[in-house]
Amino acid sequence: MFTVGDLVCYPMHGVGSVEAIEEQTVLGETAQYYRLRFLNGRMTAMIPITSADRVGLRDLADKKTCEDVIRFLSEDGCLAESDNWNQRYRDNLERLHVGKVQDVANVVKCLVKRDREKGLSAGERKMYLTARQVLLGELSVATGRTEEELLPLVGGA
Repeated sequence: MFTVGDLVCYPMHGVGSVEAIEEQTVLGETAQYYRLRFLNGRMTAMIPITSADRVGLRDLADKKTCEDVIRFLSEDGCLAESDNWNQRYRDNLERLHVGKVQDVANVVKCLVKRDREKGLSAGERKMYLTARQVLLGELSVATGRTEEELLPLVGGA
């Protein structure tokens, strides 16, 4: 269970702070919710405490894990991916929904490679931009580096 003030990572949205734990009634059901405020932008989210694990809400990766991810990003190659666009998109979307920092890094790395070699479809470009922002946020907070410093590792200018 998280407490107010904890930094967490929510798949597809990135790093947020637990702003409050509050009781809400939705569709006649009363439950406890985490209210998250995301570090990038003004977005907030309400996550039922009982489904936090199921939706992938997790602690931030530790500094060592993030340093390993940074090293992985600087190396050549990425994990094998399907040549079929539809299958590749579904596989990448599943990795992003699971939300482990290593999986997000692999999606970003593979999409950067594909973009350089063949270009990305509009759907894959949107996926890449979302995954890149989630990854940059977590790596930045966990390592104390700026997003601008990390941007070249994730295909940014």
